[in-house]
Amino acid sequence: MKAQRVSLLLVAAVLFLCSVHARGLRRCLVSMDMRHVVESFQEIKKAIQAKDTFQNVTILSTSETLHRIKPLDVCCVTKNLLAFYVDKVFKDHQELNPQILRKLSSIANFFLYMQKALQPCQEQRQCHCREEATNATRIIHDNYNQLEVRSAAIKSLGELDVFLAWLDKNHQENSAA
Repeated sequence: MKAQRVSLLLVAAVLFLCSVHARGLRRCLVSMDMRHVVESFQEIKKAIQAKDTFQNVTILSTSETLHRIKPLDVCCVTKNLLAFYVDKVFKDHQELNPQILRKLSSIANFFLYMQKALQPCQEQRQCHCREEATNATRIIHDNYNQLEVRSAAIKSLGELDVFLAWLDKNHQENSAA
């Protein structure tokens, strides 16, 4: 009888600690109004995708990569993909059209703001990168690196709606929980 009580107490303690840890992770999720960014992208999507010469290739490969991200990995993948777009895609893309450039600049600034919002979680070590998250990010980088730099940047920008939808889904649903 005592062994059952001890076991029950241990299970209760583990569940409590998991609950506290999960609540800590939820604080790392950034709840923002994505409408402006989505609208900005929708206004330039056709123009960017028209420049994409590799229609049968994907970089984000949604079915394999983003849809399989577990809630524990959302912070890490968000952090890594924001860095991917800010440090690689936006810098590698060369845009001559000033209207498209303004929209891309607005989206890049939003991503920088999100990075800044995630900074406290990283500093408090609440944004863990498990192997699955690291692998997902590596796949995206590998896909990008298989193409010539300009083509890869255009492809990634053309798939930005996939990342924006993933951000919206994962940061809106979970932040309310």
